[in-house]
Amino acid sequence: MKKLRLLLVDDQGLFREGLRTLLGLQADFEIAGEAGNGEEALALVRKLVPDVVLMDLRMPVMGGVEATRRIMAEASATRVIVLTTFEEDEEVFAALRAGAAGYLLKASPSGKLCEAIRLAARGESFLEPSVTAKVVGEFARMGGRAARRTAPPLAEPLSSRERDVLRLLAEGRSNKEIAAELGIAEGTVKNHMSNVLGKLGALDRTQAALRARELDLI
Repeated sequence: MKKLRLLLVDDQGLFREGLRTLLGLQADFEIAGEAGNGEEALALVRKLVPDVVLMDLRMPVMGGVEATRRIMAEASATRVIVLTTFEEDEEVFAALRAGAAGYLLKASPSGKLCEAIRLAARGESFLEPSVTAKVVGEFARMGGRAARRTAPPLAEPLSSRERDVLRLLAEGRSNKEIAAELGIAEGTVKNHMSNVLGKLGALDRTQAALRARELDLI
């Protein structure tokens, strides 16, 4: 089994140690390296080419937003998940604009973190439910109404079940949580999710939520 190579980036050594211990228990994860700031992270990404970077936002020398922006410019195949104790809107949006594939609070359950890493490695996104709502809300504030007036209609409409999945996706629910809410198998949710992304022309869940907002589907 090919392991996912992870780079841990945080200026607090104790937090990195906890992450290393926690993630080291997963059979499909390998800790490729650690960095204490964004500048160190960028150098290690160049050297190690990890699959996923777990990135703190507020660090000395170079913060997580700038580090994410540079990593995406140089190593677009590497995925970045932002981990922070803060829910500062501007930093969240800046990190996502810089190309972060996910955003989690450090207090999130370990299972959610592991899920986010695996999703990111597959090219998907994962956001805290509160963050997803803020992203969609920020989009509306910054011109969503105008976008809705000009957004082309879908070539193929969403089914009723696909709309249900989209609504829960926009609330930040995981596939497992959506399956439990709708009383269907997780595999069925994945199929619906693929259909939703295809019909909306979205690359990931965040794009799907924003596209749905454009079209007044949520």
